[in-house]
Amino acid sequence: MELHDVWFVLIAVLWTGYFFLEGFDFGVGVLTKLLARNRAEKRVLINTIGPVWDGNEVWLLTAGGATFAAFPEWYATLFSGFYLPLLAILVCLIIRGVAFEYRVKRPEERWQRNWETAIFWTSLIPAFLWGVAFGNIVRGVKIDRDLEYVGSVWDLLNPYALLGGLVTLTLFTFHGTVFTALKTVGEIRERARTLALRVGLITTVLALAFLVWTQIANGDGKSLVALVVAAAALVVALMANQAGREGWSFALSGVTIVATVAMLFLTLFPNVMPSTLDADWSLTVTNASSSAYTLKIMTWLAAVATPLVLLYQGWTYWVFRKRIGTQHIAETAH
Repeated sequence: MELHDVWFVLIAVLWTGYFFLEGFDFGVGVLTKLLARNRAEKRVLINTIGPVWDGNEVWLLTAGGATFAAFPEWYATLFSGFYLPLLAILVCLIIRGVAFEYRVKRPEERWQRNWETAIFWTSLIPAFLWGVAFGNIVRGVKIDRDLEYVGSVWDLLNPYALLGGLVTLTLFTFHGTVFTALKTVGEIRERARTLALRVGLITTVLALAFLVWTQIANGDGKSLVALVVAAAALVVALMANQAGREGWSFALSGVTIVATVAMLFLTLFPNVMPSTLDADWSLTVTNASSSAYTLKIMTWLAAVATPLVLLYQGWTYWVFRKRIGTQHIAETAH
């Protein structure tokens, strides 16, 4: 296997890790409007992800940096062609981080309510736009002979990509709902399990439609295996949720995300961005990659840094592993 193939796989792993981890905290952010009935419950939800949300975003930074270094042509075409949606995601992530930190800086209810509303919208919008972006990457976009994107932002709003956006939004919300059931106690835990069933059924319908469409358009035997794993894991996650096995439900919803992302990258390879104008103008792991020497240096650096990041994040989740409820919330958040 060539180094550019190895880095394609590594970038797929980084995006998978990002969607697995950031997926549930996007979902929890959406739940601040869908599940919480009062200020105390909103604070419970936010506290479930408070210690980990910023660490989850490290995976995005690493995936973006790895793409820039390993496949500069891919990075350049992606960020120029998808400029507006990616800018919207970036702005949301900035506001979201500020909202987590500033929400409790003042005691006024209006101040805190406004920042909680910001958390909701800046969780919902990226969860949708990431699906739109990856739907277009897999489907292909207008790339010319100079390997430059020549379409418009309206070309990105096609039915396949919009369906992909709905899939990531509902799948992340389901992932966040079972995470909430896993991390909370009391009434909010029971309502999270009930909501997980409703969201999960909607997710199942949308995800099956999207994955089958992907398989028919670009799939092969390997992607078909990933499709079956994703569908089966989602169904069993729903069953585990109904049985009150939140840990299994969360793990299996994570497997659904992993298998879904794996399917997208399997259907994409050896392209990194297909051209809908001419297949010969597509960006591939070969014509979009850096030099072999650059990839070699990156491989050594990744071998050293990756275990350290995994150990740190694993330790963080272990420290903050206990369930919380409204009884653990102080009377004032200021």
